[in-house]
Amino acid sequence: MYPLAQILHGQGFYLTGSDNNETETLDAVRSMGIPVFIGQKAENIEGADLIVHTAAIMADNPELVAARSSGVPVLERADLLGIITDRYERAICVSGTHGKTSTTSMITQIMYTAGIDISAYIGGKLPCIGGSGRAGKSDILVCESCEFEDHFLKFSPDISVVLNIDADHLDYFGSLDNIIRSFIKFNQKTSKCIIINGSDENSMKSLEGVSGKEIITFGSSSDCFYYPENISHDGLLTSYDAMYRGKKLGRITLHVAGIHNVMNSLAAVAAARYCGVEFEHIVKGLEEFRGAKRRFDKLGEVNGITVVDDYAHHPTELEATLNAAMEMKFRKVWAIFQPFTFSRTSLLLDDFARVLQIPDHALLTDIMGSREKNTYGIFTRHLAEKIPGCIWFPQDETAEWTDERKYFNFQQICDHVCENAQPGDLVITLGCGDAYKIAKMIIKKLSDK
Repeated sequence: MYPLAQILHGQGFYLTGSDNNETETLDAVRSMGIPVFIGQKAENIEGADLIVHTAAIMADNPELVAARSSGVPVLERADLLGIITDRYERAICVSGTHGKTSTTSMITQIMYTAGIDISAYIGGKLPCIGGSGRAGKSDILVCESCEFEDHFLKFSPDISVVLNIDADHLDYFGSLDNIIRSFIKFNQKTSKCIIINGSDENSMKSLEGVSGKEIITFGSSSDCFYYPENISHDGLLTSYDAMYRGKKLGRITLHVAGIHNVMNSLAAVAAARYCGVEFEHIVKGLEEFRGAKRRFDKLGEVNGITVVDDYAHHPTELEATLNAAMEMKFRKVWAIFQPFTFSRTSLLLDDFARVLQIPDHALLTDIMGSREKNTYGIFTRHLAEKIPGCIWFPQDETAEWTDERKYFNFQQICDHVCENAQPGDLVITLGCGDAYKIAKMIIKKLSDK
């Protein structure tokens, strides 16, 4: 919702909003002069001409109930974003199970650095645009496009980017085949060009029956249009030669780790070059890119212990992030994971258990249910029992979930890490919920010591 607020405010619309707790994001929204109510109540909608809600809002939410009975048009977030994409001649819609935020951020950084007055909708915060959204005056919009509940099918992509396709949101899709079918529809909606991972079998399946679009591939091997050669790693730095159809374009240096970010950056190179950006500007933009917030985001280093936060919340993302962390030659890697949604944890339980054996130490919080009720009967202990040496702190599973209970759980993890981590170690918090709060707690406690 935050990038929508930034875009619409930048276009001159008057906005108000509501949320259920105070966050840094709400502080940023208020600093724009947008009134925000804490607590969702029927009276919050008074005077509105249009009411927009996120999919995370439950149907019985009093503000949403009032909205739907008010006679005022009500849209879900993705509906409004779809309307916005339709207003641009070159809407670059970045899709895929993993890497959307990083790639959308890379494309935005490249174009912003190149002097293009770009509009952007990003699922994370990018320092160069001062947040997650931006309303520019050019005809280019870069838009993160999530497949959750087919939201991306509401968009109007002129240029689509397909990074990868994996099994996720199975509570909605039911199977990987159904996910691929949705990506086929997404590609069919694309008006001009599809930039796609030619090394990902599932992605290539999404081109079935798609015609009348220019197809540009990127990937790990020379059978793709864009591919890397001579990859080297040095801590958080990664460098490689960017190749295009057998010819070297030049060398690219990234300040984000992991081979997955090499693939993300190649997709960004392809999108930027398709839009006419010179390669020298692409190199400069990627060199200036330091990652989006919560994407291997270094929060601090205290007493020789490095603390990083990452948004990874799917087994494939965790595997890529943890493998990258283990390659960095830290003494030990402490991975603190907050499982997100009961459905994902239950349906992908064995995959989570497998990848969480990669780090030297795995620690688990309670499951963050978010928009779901625990109809699966899944608890943290079910995952912890499958991970040898896993550290977790049993909670009363019948107790009501409260902020106090969660804070106590976070504090237990913080205390354990601070008492046992040593200089030369890496501590990384993982998950798309609020596990980052543990990282900040650890930094504070280590600093106080």
